[in-house]
Amino acid sequence: MPVAEPRPGRSGGRFRVLDKDLGRITHAEAAQLHAMRPVWRLGLMVLAFVALILLAVGVSGAGAAYVWLGAGLIVAAWLGLAIGSNDVANSLGPAVGAGAIGLVPGLVLVALAEVAGAVLAGGAVAQRLAGGIVDPVALEASGTGALVMLAALTGAACWITLATGIGLPVSTSQSIVGGIAGAGTAAYGLSGVAWASIGGIALTWVVAPILAGLLAGSLVILLRRKVLEAPDRARAARRWLPALVGLMCGLFTIYLTRLLDVGLDRGWPGLGLAATATAIGWATTYRGVTTELARAGRSGAKPLLRPALLVSVLIMGFAHGANDVGNVAGPLSVIIGGAGAGGGYGIVPGAVLLAAGMTIALGTLLFGARLVSMVGSGITRLNAGRAFCVTLATAVVVIGASGSGLPVSTTHVAVGGVFGVGFAREWQDRRRREAARPDLPEEEQSRRRLIRRSHVATILAAWAVTLPMTALMGGAASWLMLLLSGA
Repeated sequence: MPVAEPRPGRSGGRFRVLDKDLGRITHAEAAQLHAMRPVWRLGLMVLAFVALILLAVGVSGAGAAYVWLGAGLIVAAWLGLAIGSNDVANSLGPAVGAGAIGLVPGLVLVALAEVAGAVLAGGAVAQRLAGGIVDPVALEASGTGALVMLAALTGAACWITLATGIGLPVSTSQSIVGGIAGAGTAAYGLSGVAWASIGGIALTWVVAPILAGLLAGSLVILLRRKVLEAPDRARAARRWLPALVGLMCGLFTIYLTRLLDVGLDRGWPGLGLAATATAIGWATTYRGVTTELARAGRSGAKPLLRPALLVSVLIMGFAHGANDVGNVAGPLSVIIGGAGAGGGYGIVPGAVLLAAGMTIALGTLLFGARLVSMVGSGITRLNAGRAFCVTLATAVVVIGASGSGLPVSTTHVAVGGVFGVGFAREWQDRRRREAARPDLPEEEQSRRRLIRRSHVATILAAWAVTLPMTALMGGAASWLMLLLSGA
């Protein structure tokens, strides 16, 4: 493999891979903020409408549960649209950029996968947010649970709208957790909030990106050694890529059978389903790789990885729906239960999961095209190999967190995967010690450390700012709503 000559004033072109990928993530965040502008304007309208509802309740003295239910449905619907429009690029951007799928079919595919993830696997996170942060007994006994959760949604919506307006990318999951904690504290005091549960969730926000980095780094090492650096890349691709995708399909099938608890996860039925999924994944990928090789007339990385990227889109869309649907469905189920329209405290009906998942999917379809087009461009996307490793690692970690009922930030987990890929590549480069490439100068090492620290600092700052700000806004909204309702 030829070694790029360093440009004057710069050092080690191949040592700069991680810095370039982190720069693309920064560009992607800027693209998200730009693409979110239509949703941001819609958010301002939603918040203005909720403010009018609060004013009307205060003037008339009415506190009917259905008034709060209507406000809750409106805020929850906007949050679902925002989630669907903002996070779709994490799953679809690399595949569209690599030409694995068209924009419109990709949006439809991701939307369907999000709904499936929401309905099949979204219950654990939704139940954690509905009854695992604020004591469900206090929510039910006080009769103010619906107001508290409406305040939490409103506080999170206020912060997301404000942060988007000033150009600060934040996590919806972290915003919802902070909003619920603040609203619950304002209504029931510090003892009414399960701080141990919040601590466990916050710990997951740290651990999840690290796990994604380890998994993505391991995948990129395997991919480079077995395929991209093989003497016969085409032959290696036919051998390894179908096997890797087949294994993914088989493991995902086992996960689904256990999730659905239909008795097929044990014995021969489960093994038969997993084997069938593995065979289908292998055969489809083998045919796709062979077709791409014949079409391209060469064994470039991008055409080889198109089938694998397409599979990762499905898994990532499922993971996104499974985790982020709880941000809408969890608080909304309490609001619906408070109005006597079904639902309950800590129990999330399947209909609420379906409705929330469809709202997220609608946001993907209505507003996702603009963002995917920007992130899928040559300016912001990772290359096909690194994108596949990051996307798959992110999906696995997010699915694992969803199964444990832990809300995580998909974007932050993906950034952890980018770090893992970059460190793995540099570790491989250091081991080879090619004579044509000198050691990295100390000044370049210092510059790179500063760049990496800045990205870590950005993530930590988002955590440090989002939790207290949403807690403050959620608490203020809770106090105001309880005051106006006379509760």
